[in-house]
Amino acid sequence: MKITHVETYPVRVPLKPVRQMRSRLGQHRVSEFLLVRIGTDRGIEGVGEATTTPNWSGETCWTAQAIIRHVLAPLLLGQDPRQVESLAARMDRACVGNPFAKAALEMALWDIVGQAEQKPVYQLLGGPAREKTFRCRFSLGAYEPDRAAEVAAERVAAGFDTIKIKVGADSLDLERVRAVREAVGPQVTLTVDANGGWELEQALAQLPALLDLGVALVEQPTPRGDDYALRAVQQAIPVPVMADEGCFTLTDARRLLRGECCRLLCVYPGKNAGLLSACAIATAAQEHQVPCSVGSNLELDVATAAMAHLVVAHPNLQVEQYPGDVLGPEYHEFPVVENPVRIEGPCVTVPEGPGLGVQVDWARVQQAAIEP
Repeated sequence: MKITHVETYPVRVPLKPVRQMRSRLGQHRVSEFLLVRIGTDRGIEGVGEATTTPNWSGETCWTAQAIIRHVLAPLLLGQDPRQVESLAARMDRACVGNPFAKAALEMALWDIVGQAEQKPVYQLLGGPAREKTFRCRFSLGAYEPDRAAEVAAERVAAGFDTIKIKVGADSLDLERVRAVREAVGPQVTLTVDANGGWELEQALAQLPALLDLGVALVEQPTPRGDDYALRAVQQAIPVPVMADEGCFTLTDARRLLRGECCRLLCVYPGKNAGLLSACAIATAAQEHQVPCSVGSNLELDVATAAMAHLVVAHPNLQVEQYPGDVLGPEYHEFPVVENPVRIEGPCVTVPEGPGLGVQVDWARVQQAAIEP
């Protein structure tokens, strides 16, 4: 089997007004992402998604489209799509960074392999390590305290038992977390995510009051790359610190693990340049007895499916203890697939069909298409 063509489709999908996200990085009201389609000489097509947010990864749908068209796709043409590992290595040698673009292509390769073998991707990754339906937390934007409390209470009523609150965006962090705690009661688990928005001194000043409100986990409190600050925060507080923005690559993960900078790593296919790299990071963490959870850039259904396969397949994605974010489609106005990933309240079920298990609705993609 040989790859015959690679196509790219920039799309714009608005977020539901009630789910628009606010964080230290600004407002997320609309998603401009890139879908890819890889064709083969056997008529099997695979799909992938680059969940591009320039203020987070530095990529846009246009940069992802350009790097795929001019650098990465030529490396794949004429190659056997079943050689996922060697093709992923070839892409890594061709350009530095661009993880979401690379992940989109790797997803499509796995999708092809799964269809060819009539197996879901989680089987290709080693088989299920947990139940195929798993629970997520709800990620709450840095809203005004009253609205944060209202949304959190509504989500708890819908079945969520863990709420993640964005902090580090303004001076209302303590009021926001306190309002949420009062709204949901003492039994609901609260975590906070600063998206690297605090310098070390700020983090050490802010966190004691938040911990007094029962915050059970602190995600990326200090800027990416400042391992000293991350380690200092972890040493100063009794709850786990999770590295997210600081852990893009296996090299990042090894540095954090060797330095004992955190007690939890956040992985997901887009950020980590594909399922293979995400699995390698989760395995490295497991060797250091550090659990992993799964993060999100508010993916559409294609990348959400890939995330679900990762969670189900890898034993160190310990979402039972540390629920992650695999709810991106629920934040958007409409799906771009014919068979959306099954999401019921906090529960996500991995697709059971061959490959990723989702079929893109190309007519809907055409309606959502954008031009530069």
